[in-house]
Amino acid sequence: MNFLTPGPGLRGGEHFLIYLKVPNVTDFIFIRLLRRWSGQLLLSSIVLIFACQNSPTTKNEDSNEANDMHNKNSITKEPFGQTADGPADLYTLKNGNGMTVTITNYGGIIVSILTPDRDGNFDDVTLGFDSLADYVEHNPFFGALVGRYGNRIGNASFKIDNIIYEVAANNNGNHLHGGIRGFDKYLWDAEIINQSGADALQLSRRSPDMEEGYPGNLDVTVVYSLDDSNQLSIEYTATSDKKTICNLTNHAYFNLAGQGNGTIENHEIMINANHYTPVDEGLIPTGEIATVESTPFDFRTAKSIGDQINSDHPQMKIGSGYDHNFVLNHQPGSGTIQLAAEVYEPTTGRVMKTFTSEPGVQFYTGNFMSGNVVGKGGKTYQRRGGFCLETQHFPDSPNKPEFPSTLLAPGQTYHSTTAYQFSAR
Repeated sequence: MNFLTPGPGLRGGEHFLIYLKVPNVTDFIFIRLLRRWSGQLLLSSIVLIFACQNSPTTKNEDSNEANDMHNKNSITKEPFGQTADGPADLYTLKNGNGMTVTITNYGGIIVSILTPDRDGNFDDVTLGFDSLADYVEHNPFFGALVGRYGNRIGNASFKIDNIIYEVAANNNGNHLHGGIRGFDKYLWDAEIINQSGADALQLSRRSPDMEEGYPGNLDVTVVYSLDDSNQLSIEYTATSDKKTICNLTNHAYFNLAGQGNGTIENHEIMINANHYTPVDEGLIPTGEIATVESTPFDFRTAKSIGDQINSDHPQMKIGSGYDHNFVLNHQPGSGTIQLAAEVYEPTTGRVMKTFTSEPGVQFYTGNFMSGNVVGKGGKTYQRRGGFCLETQHFPDSPNKPEFPSTLLAPGQTYHSTTAYQFSAR
């Protein structure tokens, strides 16, 4: 609105004329205020309301502003509890569709993911706990940021430049998920940053030289973001001042029917992989890259997780179900994330697509869940109550030169991106 200056010749004691121009209206609206200049000059709010209500542009502008407010992605922060290293916080990422993801800077844990089903009903589709104390006291890796090395390293040792490094043997003589105190058990520095015009949560920490037996000071940054396509993206970067190994992932357990709502055996999954890596009795890859053809590992066409989960196939017996690395059909050197898997839950219609820049994904079906863990909302998580899609370089790569290398040298930057996109049909 533009208020035009009253015409000349107006004096105290005279009436005056105020011209009010409303944008995109062809005629002026003239308002004669019968007030004397010597008295208090009031511009009636009724006049302003009248002018605004008669301006279509103003209506649309107000509506657009309201929509912008509704669609704006946001991140909020609240206290989550106390750790031995200090207070932890809970960050809520929300997009314009009402989807929310909560993440704590303790262990970079994804605490919840609320996403709608085909009828628009929201439910939490990731397993976890209501309190920080439960995350500290229990160790199922629910939603956790895993490092320095996700998955297993055989005999808890590896060699770099003929130097043998021994890391924590915390899994039947092997090394699992970064050791006794991996990245999931540390308080991370947190910052809300602007990334491509939207808020994102950035976590960072330095893993000191020889932490859990790994050489080099490793500086790690992890950025979580949620967009209006209902895609949760996780971007990992790391640098080291010595040659080391690095293989970061997230260990979220999903149940698209809602956390605590039965098993995931009815979920239908497609995995974009022609090959997988068979394992020995300790779940360490043998080094073979085997075809999925005519095996329970053939998910190139979607099928129910439970279809062959109790198969007599020797590999299924070793893992008591699926706990294997799949070699993804990625185009090398593309520099972009590509589809790794798609999961569909038929009763709710929820769909989760997993995209990654990594060469592999560990498909785990919660075979070792005991059925006595009480999670969010007092729900008991039964065996196979969740599945994991842990994007990664292959397990035991440091000891398997035929596998893609996980070596990180000074001057190099480790970079990995994974995204989980949710929808319903």
